[in-house]
Amino acid sequence: MNRVQHEVPLRCKGIAVVLLKSTPYGYKVLLLKRATPVLRGVWCYIGGGIEEGEKAWEAALREIREETGITKVSLFTSNKYDQFYSANENYIYVAPVFVGYVNDGQEVTLNNSHSEYEWLTFTEAIERVRIPGNDDVLTFIEKHFVRNSPMEFLRIKM
Repeated sequence: MNRVQHEVPLRCKGIAVVLLKSTPYGYKVLLLKRATPVLRGVWCYIGGGIEEGEKAWEAALREIREETGITKVSLFTSNKYDQFYSANENYIYVAPVFVGYVNDGQEVTLNNSHSEYEWLTFTEAIERVRIPGNDDVLTFIEKHFVRNSPMEFLRIKM
């Protein structure tokens, strides 16, 4: 008997961004506490949807601005992806992760999607995140974007 195989579709409709700033004590990572019904009270990095006509990196810049008010950022693609499987809808969600370096003097102004923010060490941030896989993303970012300088070809030229 031949069985018909079915593929689980991949959906890439969003992005994620890890913001970093250099301090005299090393790099810090920005985490935001969600205030929306989905993931309420969960600490995470920036994420959001890609709008019609946007490139993923353009969505990343827009989400940075909307969620934090930060407008000056040096943006890189990380070659890492957020991912999860939706059992209810039977698809795999994949989102490219971007890394943004910001100046220490830029103030964070939260929108209504978040109730709090903190700049944390990587150790603190890895302990704080609760979404499975976020810790792996942060470990990867620390290795390739903090302990080592990012490769120039990963820079988003705006």
